[in-house]
Amino acid sequence: MRTAERFSSPLWRDRALAASALAEMERLAAAAAARTGGVVNLMEVCGTHTMAIAASGMRRLFPKVLRMLSGPGCPVCVTSQGDIDLVLSLAEVPGVIIATFGDMLKVKGSGGLDLNDLRGRGTDVRVVYSPLDAVDLAAAEPGREVVFIGVGFETTAPVIGAALARAKKRGLKNFSITAFFKLVPPALELLLSDPTNRIAGFMLPGHVSAIIGLEPYRFVTRKYGVACVVTGFEPLDILAGINMLLAQIASGRPEVQDEYSRAVPEGGNPAAIKLMGEVFTRSDASWRAIGTVKNSGLSLAPAYKDFDAVRRFKIKRVEAPEPKGCLCGQILLGKNLPPDCPLFGKRCTPASAVGPCMVSSEGACAAWFKYGN
Repeated sequence: MRTAERFSSPLWRDRALAASALAEMERLAAAAAARTGGVVNLMEVCGTHTMAIAASGMRRLFPKVLRMLSGPGCPVCVTSQGDIDLVLSLAEVPGVIIATFGDMLKVKGSGGLDLNDLRGRGTDVRVVYSPLDAVDLAAAEPGREVVFIGVGFETTAPVIGAALARAKKRGLKNFSITAFFKLVPPALELLLSDPTNRIAGFMLPGHVSAIIGLEPYRFVTRKYGVACVVTGFEPLDILAGINMLLAQIASGRPEVQDEYSRAVPEGGNPAAIKLMGEVFTRSDASWRAIGTVKNSGLSLAPAYKDFDAVRRFKIKRVEAPEPKGCLCGQILLGKNLPPDCPLFGKRCTPASAVGPCMVSSEGACAAWFKYGN
């Protein structure tokens, strides 16, 4: 399985190909481990990859020298405790309708409540499937303020940017968002600048890469000598991506490869990049349990400042500590696996989650709890 072309057919779950890929993985992992001098640590940056790996059960089949770590690629998981508290404060502003994706409903604030709890007390919180639905809601409710909770990476930012452009064009004065966006390349820089990190290769998110292309990742190989492969989400995509990473490590020639070329062009999506440049500007961002990372987020550009909900309602942001005993931050950094957390499966379950890694459908803890590893 040397190239992505081996999987350019619709047979993404072919047993024979999977068996062949796993056999080749044993050989490549041994060669990579010989070069690294021990266990080969690869990180799947994206929460969708984490869930796909868990759901397929492939982690049990990996060679013993291969260790897959989950990274900071779950948008709900990396939203800081202070930003969650800010969302809850917005929800309690009289006359406000909170529009959000469903993953945000059960993320606990520092006071132990979540949006679901507030909704049960009469707060108007509505789940939408697109930020454009929130724009339509604002148009349908001209006497109410509609706040869309904007979280996510480069994947969701263009869609929310399009919603803001539409709201502006329609002259909607009662629509605003929270701009809690994060960027993937600065997260990789953060991980690699930690002298204790032992990451030999990154499995990069296919959907983010479909927007930004390959160039923003090249510093990973040039500056840090770490292998990179943009990978799709089917089982054979993941097996191919891992083998491409192992082959780079074994050869000692790291580069940025594109396993997911059927969806990810070299230059990304120019229209989406242009839209993000018009609506947003780079800014510092607060990451859960990590702190503020310079130029790792997106805030609203001057032309769209009036759509900033925090500014509009003058909500003061206060950083809050992590829930006691929760290792979500360490898991996001690849320093721990979910079962290492003393709360995992005990006080912290999907039905009663302490940290967001157990709440989100892309969270590492939720994946390990649901599928077992």
